[in-house]
Amino acid sequence: MPALMALRKRAGGEKPLSGAKVVGCTHITAQTAVLIETLCVLGAQCRWAACNIYSTQNAVAAALAEGGTPIFAWRGESENDFWWCIDRCVCADSWQPNMILDDGGDLTHWIYKKYPSLFKRLKGIVEESVTGIYRLYQLSKTGRLCVPAINVNDSVTKQKFDNLYCCKESLLKGLKRTTDVMFGGKQVVVCGYGGVGKGCCASLKAMGAIVYVTEVDPICALQACMDGFRVTTLCEVVKQVDVVITCTGNCNKSVVRREHLDRMKNGCIVCNMGHSNTEIDLGRLLNLSCSTVPSFVLSITAATQALALIELFNAPEGRYKHDVYLLPKKMDEYVASLHLSIFDAHLSELTDDQAKYLGIKKQGPFKPTYYR
Repeated sequence: MPALMALRKRAGGEKPLSGAKVVGCTHITAQTAVLIETLCVLGAQCRWAACNIYSTQNAVAAALAEGGTPIFAWRGESENDFWWCIDRCVCADSWQPNMILDDGGDLTHWIYKKYPSLFKRLKGIVEESVTGIYRLYQLSKTGRLCVPAINVNDSVTKQKFDNLYCCKESLLKGLKRTTDVMFGGKQVVVCGYGGVGKGCCASLKAMGAIVYVTEVDPICALQACMDGFRVTTLCEVVKQVDVVITCTGNCNKSVVRREHLDRMKNGCIVCNMGHSNTEIDLGRLLNLSCSTVPSFVLSITAATQALALIELFNAPEGRYKHDVYLLPKKMDEYVASLHLSIFDAHLSELTDDQAKYLGIKKQGPFKPTYYR
């Protein structure tokens, strides 16, 4: 986790999160432990629950708890356990959170619904998944979001590295580990062609699979066509495919439904790569349940989360209104720069004339705010 180690070295003495009380709800893995420990080094107090009932690494949760961080999670929680853990994570004598780090929006939703007075006192929310971002935008559109939030999911580093490159590797690793299937000549349908779907399709195509894509967005659908994939509906191909993979982030069981399952051929593999287990009417998150996510990729995402927390916690009053914001591009580029040394990569530098022509500073940011 090179970026988090760099943050500890560069900002540990300043304690930019001193006074921050961060309540988190993410996957609890070894990489998450490094993030939590980094936040503590930067001055924060943390309490944590799991965003997924299957992905918790029990040994990691126990080690964090032994080290002094309250952890409310174990692998294989029931739905009642899941909500109990979140509630216990939020409720503590003489301790109230002022920052949220969420993955999926369940923690944010719980505090908003059950502890509205606490929700109004928060300094900020950082959300990393498309599912959680959708829920934040819904609150914002209806005027119910009374705290600033940073959308980490749509940061360039998260979209291009965690969603695309990470899933490109973890999909096949998870499927190979659990099924031992060969993909050459297999027919696969990938539901969703966002960052995760693009990574999945690229890896399957490289293995010789025949890949179909389902999409609701015409721009993503056109991208899939230009990348050489046939765009169709699930109903058209569900009888013939060997593998069905969901990558939409939709959480209302409407992607792969009972009627689809009934029409699949015997032996068809069904798995979920999006955030929410309920994309499938009986789903499970593949890349964290059956495989490991590379620490290098998670270093990128974790660094953006840490920087977003620092930004919101230290922002002067008035900088952020009660709305959802993208991570400033300067921070996005800083996170990327922290990882270049791993590849022995060396950046070129703009001349004064080049910078003037482009209308940017020589040190960046090099991309406009809207760039994804």
